[in-house]
Amino acid sequence: MTSVGFLVQEKIWFDKLLYDEAERRFHERVNGSSHRTQAAVSANSILQDIARARENIQKSLAGSCSGAADPEELVSRIKGLELENRSLNAVVDDLRAALAKLECRVAALEKSPMTPTPSLAAPAPPVPHTNGAAVQQKCSASPKEEEEDDVDDDFELFGSDEDDEEAERLKEQRLKAYAEKKSQKPGVIAKSSILLDVKPWDDETDMAKLEACVRSVQADGLLWGTSKLVAVGYGIKKLQIACVVEDDKVGTDMLEEEITKFEEFVQSVDVAAFNKI
Repeated sequence: MTSVGFLVQEKIWFDKLLYDEAERRFHERVNGSSHRTQAAVSANSILQDIARARENIQKSLAGSCSGAADPEELVSRIKGLELENRSLNAVVDDLRAALAKLECRVAALEKSPMTPTPSLAAPAPPVPHTNGAAVQQKCSASPKEEEEDDVDDDFELFGSDEDDEEAERLKEQRLKAYAEKKSQKPGVIAKSSILLDVKPWDDETDMAKLEACVRSVQADGLLWGTSKLVAVGYGIKKLQIACVVEDDKVGTDMLEEEITKFEEFVQSVDVAAFNKI
């Protein structure tokens, strides 16, 4: 057997190099296609992001265009609120002016003494006397002579000389008895009815606690009355409460000072009405 025949009978893979090269190329093609697929996927994701961004921009532009009327509405609402605020300020100024005038009048009445108004009494008929002369009784506007008239309207002034001393003595006794009787009577207590406006800080203030704090102010000659909540604006309500005070014991300054001590609830206190009883 020759050498060539021996090689023919041997099982040798002479084309292995070719197959290896083919396999390498095959794997290179496969790997290259996968890289291209990944690049395509990443490119598609970028395009999708760009499309979403464009869509969001378009929606934002459309929303801004559709909401172009909102600033005008906001401006109109602000103007309405400003007008309402001006009207409220005007009402508050009027109330303060009226309150100042009322306080001035009250102060003038407290300082000025109580002067009785002279009453024009009709002339009394002539009183007969022992000597036959007719004497007219005179009307006087002085308090002392009015007291004399209250003592005895039927008091007769005797014109004779012998009865002058007796008449004077009798008049003095009656005046003395009247003065003692008058001094025993209790004097008239001057009282006033006051309506207070108590304003809170904001609409979140507990008005029930605020009213309880106001009513906790107690003093001799002070009596609290009815109360109610009055709307001021922007959801804020003020407490309007009435009270009766004795003028000699309790004043408006004392009430304002005591109520404003509750700084957590009370912003200010105003006198809405002041009337003498």
